[in-house]
Amino acid sequence: MWRKSKMTQWIYAHRLRLLWCSGGAYLLAIALLSCGTLDSNRAIVAPPGVPGAQFIGMDKCANCHEEVVRDFVTATHARLKAPGTNATNTGCESCHGPGSLHAQAGGAANLIVNPRKSPQACFACHLDVRSQFQLPHHHPVLEGNMTCTDCHEPHKGKAMKGGPTGKAERIRGGGMAFLTENENCLQCHTAQRGPYVFEHEAMREGCTVCHRPHGSVNQRLLTERNQTLCLKCHFERQTSGGSILIGNVDHSFFLPQGTCWSAGCHEEPHGSNVTPFLRY
Repeated sequence: MWRKSKMTQWIYAHRLRLLWCSGGAYLLAIALLSCGTLDSNRAIVAPPGVPGAQFIGMDKCANCHEEVVRDFVTATHARLKAPGTNATNTGCESCHGPGSLHAQAGGAANLIVNPRKSPQACFACHLDVRSQFQLPHHHPVLEGNMTCTDCHEPHKGKAMKGGPTGKAERIRGGGMAFLTENENCLQCHTAQRGPYVFEHEAMREGCTVCHRPHGSVNQRLLTERNQTLCLKCHFERQTSGGSILIGNVDHSFFLPQGTCWSAGCHEEPHGSNVTPFLRY
């Protein structure tokens, strides 16, 4: 009969303690790694490369891009930092790559990375967004018909245009007229802007309540499929069997006919100037 060695017996007897110790060591390693990679609330990034170029720091960028550098301290992306002493406080170069050759050439466009021309610089960090653009229904960024900067402001304030310190507010708003994320979408989707006599309340919460802006497996970039989306909010406690009451109206006959907005019922889900039932 096989006999356990003393070491095996000791491990078996102390297995729980060893498990707790190994788990604690793992968490400690993660904590130390996190603390070691964060400097003044900054995130480590690997900037794109420009062959033969060196980092020169964002102070040199200010020679030509004074306004951008001035406002960049308020930007979400200002917390980015590239590793290494040569890349300390790179700022602009975290996304645009080392800028020595660009500066020496007097601003040659082919010697710097421009995320406005290609989303690949953004995808280097935003891997989840890259995968969303691979879904069947997505905004045409990969096709080259849109860029990330059409919706996002990387140089000032919140990365989402239309935020309290975003560029869109300076153009359209002012004072207390703070714009929301909706303003991003409504720049292109003007037919949904309104105003409506009977507004769908979801519009007040934002487009992303119903839509995934980068990509979705559902048509129209919807977060849920078909009438399942509407039923997340428009549902009530059922008091009797054989019926589906929504707004005190039995919908058991209507729901199998198709989606709420394509079955001839609520064809204007954003709002209507005619009826509170959003039929047209």
